[in-house]
Amino acid sequence: MPGGIALSRLRVYDWPAPPGSDGLCGGTPHMHLVCTEAYAVAGGTGAVQVVTSEGAATVPLAEGDLVWFTPGTVHRLVNEGSLRILVLMQNAGLPEAGDAVFTFPPEVLADPDAYRSAAELDTTDREGSARRRRDLALDGYAALRERAAGGDRSAMADFHTAALRLVRPRLGDWRRTFDTGPAAEVARTAAHLAALAEGDTAHLRSATVHRGDPGDAWGMCGRLDTFTSRDGARVI
Repeated sequence: MPGGIALSRLRVYDWPAPPGSDGLCGGTPHMHLVCTEAYAVAGGTGAVQVVTSEGAATVPLAEGDLVWFTPGTVHRLVNEGSLRILVLMQNAGLPEAGDAVFTFPPEVLADPDAYRSAAELDTTDREGSARRRRDLALDGYAALRERAAGGDRSAMADFHTAALRLVRPRLGDWRRTFDTGPAAEVARTAAHLAALAEGDTAHLRSATVHRGDPGDAWGMCGRLDTFTSRDGARVI
């Protein structure tokens, strides 16, 4: 998408939380380390629960709302009734490369193999494995949110440290994705501005229109319509 923005349509899961928890319907709590994420609410009602180093909060969501949050924000979508969202994600390519860490319990976060096994979806049971992944993340999230809500500032610091330890082996790949994607888009705009300042309009003569075709996926927070351009290039 223009400017290195990723776009998807999200139908938030309506699965209730497991017995013994808060019983709310919704998605899998997680955090991004690099990317800012925005929600443009297209319909329904719900909320996004967030946890940062400042504590815990709940932000109501209704049709027409626009909410965004920066890297380091743990977020959990709550579906109170047919919640549908257009998700705009900074740095297209980086979330797909793994810029998301689930709030699994500390013992899972500390073991890369256990984390990988818990995070992966079973191709023979995508719905069931997505739900099990959500429920495990809720276990860790409940403790994390309770600590943060109680004023324990070390709660998020501990989670940030564990998240970095998990993703550190992939940072080189992330950098290459960024350089060839979002950073290249910024450089292209800079080149266009420089050309226009010199009276050069050559890039305008190559104007074109693209169309993305939606494809269904089991996401972290709900069922996703992701988009692929008709020439086969992923655009989210």
